[in-house]
Amino acid sequence: MSTTASAKNGTWRNWGGNVSARPARQAAPASVEELVAVVRGAAEDGLKVKPVGTGHSFTSIAATDGVLIRPHLLTGIRTIDRDDMTVTVEAGTPLKRLNAALAREGLSLTNMGDIMEQTVSGATSTGTHGTGRESGSIAAQIKALELVTADGSVLRCSEKENPEVFAAARIGLGALGIVTAITFAVEPLFLLSAREEPMSLDRVLAEFDQLWAENEHFEFYWFPHTRSTNTKRNNRSAGPEQPVGQLAGWFEDEFLSNGVFQVAQWAGRAAPAAVPAIARVSSKALSARTYTDIPYKVFTSPRRVRFVEMEYAVPRAALAETLRELKAMVDRSGLRISFPVEVRTAPADDIVLSTAGGRDSAYIAVHMFRGTPYQTYFTAAERIFTAHEGRPHWGKVHTRDAEYLAEVYPRFGEFTALRDRLDPERLFQNDYLRRVLGA
Repeated sequence: MSTTASAKNGTWRNWGGNVSARPARQAAPASVEELVAVVRGAAEDGLKVKPVGTGHSFTSIAATDGVLIRPHLLTGIRTIDRDDMTVTVEAGTPLKRLNAALAREGLSLTNMGDIMEQTVSGATSTGTHGTGRESGSIAAQIKALELVTADGSVLRCSEKENPEVFAAARIGLGALGIVTAITFAVEPLFLLSAREEPMSLDRVLAEFDQLWAENEHFEFYWFPHTRSTNTKRNNRSAGPEQPVGQLAGWFEDEFLSNGVFQVAQWAGRAAPAAVPAIARVSSKALSARTYTDIPYKVFTSPRRVRFVEMEYAVPRAALAETLRELKAMVDRSGLRISFPVEVRTAPADDIVLSTAGGRDSAYIAVHMFRGTPYQTYFTAAERIFTAHEGRPHWGKVHTRDAEYLAEVYPRFGEFTALRDRLDPERLFQNDYLRRVLGA
C-alpha cells in the first residue's frame, strides 16, 4: 500500500484521507529555475501556489485550488561538507532516502521523527519532530535554507545571511515562500540502543521527570481504557550492533504492530463496544525487547495502518496533569478509543513558530483509525490541551485560529510581519493559512 498522498482525476488527497483538493493545474519543476517560472506564471494568471510533499499532514496546509507544485523531481543531495559537518539536500527528497544516503556516507541526523515517508521540506515546514532531552525537531537541525519568494527571487538564509528570515522559515508553514534546498547539521554515524518495555501509566507519570532526565530519547504510548503503556528509551551506544532479528522484527513490527493492529482496528470499527477489551489485549501483545542499530533504524518505524491525528505541545512540566485529565475524560465519556496515545518531548528552541519555541515541551498525540468518527474525541482532547496553553502541531488536526495562536506564540507578530514583507499579495495563501495566520 502506498504511503504517499494520491491524485486521481485531478483531485489531490492526503495520506490520512481527510483532506482533498482540486487544483487548477499541477507542476513538477525539475530545477529551481523551472520553479521560479511556475511561480511567476501563477502570479501572472492570478492563481495561488502551494507545494505538496507526500501528503502526511492531516490539516489542509498544502491544499489549493490554484497551482499545486509536486517536488518529486527536486530530490537528492547537493553537497556534503565534512569540514562544517553539513549536508545540503533538495527540498523534495524523502527523509527515508536522505537517511539511507547519509548512512552510506557514514553520517546521520542527530534526531528524527518516527515516520520517514515525508519530504524534507514538508517535514520541516510543519515542525515534524521525534523525542529528545537535548536534541530538537528536524527543523532545529537546519543550518541554512533556500527558498523562492513570491516575486520569483531565490533567497538564501542562515544565521548570518538574512537571519530574520532564517529564524522563521525553518518552520515556515509554506507561507513565506517555496523551500528549494535545506542544509542540515549532521554528525558521524553512531549507534543507538533501544529498550522497549511495558510499564504502568501510574509509574510512568510518577517517574516521568526521572525517565526523561536519564535518557537521551524517551517516549511512551498509553493505551486508552487501560492503565498500561509501552515505553521506549533510546541512548547512544559503543556497540556492538545488535539489530532486531529478521523474524523477530517481522513479528513485532509487521505482524503485531501493523497486521494484527490493522485487524484490531477493523474489529473496533465494526463493534465499538469491544474496543476496551481489544485495548487490554493490544497493550499486552508487545513484550520487552532491546536492540542496537544505526539511528534511523531505531528512531523510525513502518506505519501501514492509516489514521487521523491531533497533537499538541504543552509545557513539559504540565505533561502529567494534562495526561491524567485526558484519561479521566476518556473514562467518563463513553468514547471507544482503539489507538494508543503517543507522548514525546523536545527541548526549547529559537524558531519563531516552533511548537517548542522558547519552552521545554511535551507532545501528546491522539489518533483515530481512518474512517472512524474522530471529532468528538479530538474536540474533548483539544479542550484539555488548550487549557494548558497547548500549541497544535501545524500538520495535524486542530481548530485553532490566529487569535488563539497569537496568545501562545510570543513571536507570532514577528512571523506575520515577515510574511507581509515576503508575500504581500498572498500568493502562497490558502484557507488553512488564512485561519492560522489571519488575513
